[in-house]
Amino acid sequence: MNIVIVGCGKVGFCLAEQLVLEEHDVTIVDQREDSLRRAGDQLDVMTVLGNGVSADTLRQAGADSADMLVAATNSDEVNMVCCLTAKNLGAGYTVARIRNPEYTSNLNELRRNLKLDMTINPENATAIEISRLLRFPAAANIETFCRGRVELMGVRLQEGDFLVDAPLRSMSNQVKKLAMLFCAADRDGQVFIPNGSFVPQAGDQLYVIGQPKSLDQFFHLLGRSSSRAKRVFILGGGKVSMYLARILDAMNIHLKIVERSEERCRLLSEHFPRAIVVCGDGTDQELLEAESLNDYDAFVALTDRDEDNLIISLYSMQRGIPKVITKCNRQNYAGIVRSLGLDSVVSPKFITASLILHRARGMRNSQGSVMNSLHRIANGAAEAMEFTAGPHTQYLGVPLRDLRLRAGVLLAVIVRDGAIIIPEGSTCMMEGDSVIIVARESGILDLNDIYEKSAGAPPAPSGGTGA
Repeated sequence: MNIVIVGCGKVGFCLAEQLVLEEHDVTIVDQREDSLRRAGDQLDVMTVLGNGVSADTLRQAGADSADMLVAATNSDEVNMVCCLTAKNLGAGYTVARIRNPEYTSNLNELRRNLKLDMTINPENATAIEISRLLRFPAAANIETFCRGRVELMGVRLQEGDFLVDAPLRSMSNQVKKLAMLFCAADRDGQVFIPNGSFVPQAGDQLYVIGQPKSLDQFFHLLGRSSSRAKRVFILGGGKVSMYLARILDAMNIHLKIVERSEERCRLLSEHFPRAIVVCGDGTDQELLEAESLNDYDAFVALTDRDEDNLIISLYSMQRGIPKVITKCNRQNYAGIVRSLGLDSVVSPKFITASLILHRARGMRNSQGSVMNSLHRIANGAAEAMEFTAGPHTQYLGVPLRDLRLRAGVLLAVIVRDGAIIIPEGSTCMMEGDSVIIVARESGILDLNDIYEKSAGAPPAPSGGTGA
């Protein structure tokens, strides 16, 4: 597809990088020559120097015939006007990054009046992800499917866990009876799609997917607490903190927020009178001790500097805080810190890129199986996708034992009429099923992409709808 990105900041560059990997034709528009030069040197993209609001600039970038235009500048207003202009020129689908909380109350009206097909708020999406982790602190990350009926969670294995140094097929019947599946494992950056002979090791990041109640029971058997955080210490008072505080305040969670800016502190105090707001340097260890950091069961680092977030998060881990979450947009930093045991690292730019990639794949596959959601796991090295099986989905009604899936692909869960099915050899896909796939490689657009191409087609059942 032809995709135009207006704005070459963190989000724009990250999105362009991911779209190029999926073989889209990408053009980036920005007013900063240095940003465009960096993008042109590192990525296979076209660049246009100019103002994204200008119709002439957008025409030069090909917005009049683009399949998608994404406006991701630092200005919400510029993004909205840019999308409106592009839509009037003939752009097929427009996406605007809108971050200001003041616009959230009338987003539907804005979408209608400004012809916005999609709006994205990276800070709000990040806050929602953090709130899920605080509801279930034992998990390193949590993704949801089928409107919450299915969850995927990651957990770092420790010495002494009953899973360690034993093949998965040897698990007790108590574990095997749970409606869940071990779907991926990250070992020192190498991702495995496990089968029954896979032997987990201490230090592995193991991913499990299934019914939320079964996952709760599994974490209980593993000796991990599933009770939500009750006292949360937040470092930084920016947009993510504002959105997060709104969610946590509604959950009656005790909050303490440390922020340098007096003006920002006053704003936070006005919006959240029940929270304790402290004006000071949260990177100062003496201040953290004075504010009784150890009395809190969760610490969230949300400053604008990745380095500060990571260092103070590691310090909080050393102090024994049960749950530590940090915001980090630099992929190389996140990988290093995960190796030190800090598993819950969130990145607004990667969350945004995943949301747009999900939409782009859906547009490329408009005639095939519907992709309902796309989540990246294992530091981006694997993907979990939810599809709806349609009339063109191959091998409907064929037992899974007769299918040959591509290497590194796992059919993890089927949801049919609200019932969660952990697939076995006799399980078949049916039209209308929600099917969750976990894959070690990216680029799967359709359920029909999961099969081994060289394999002969299995016979369709008599009277079935398999292709």
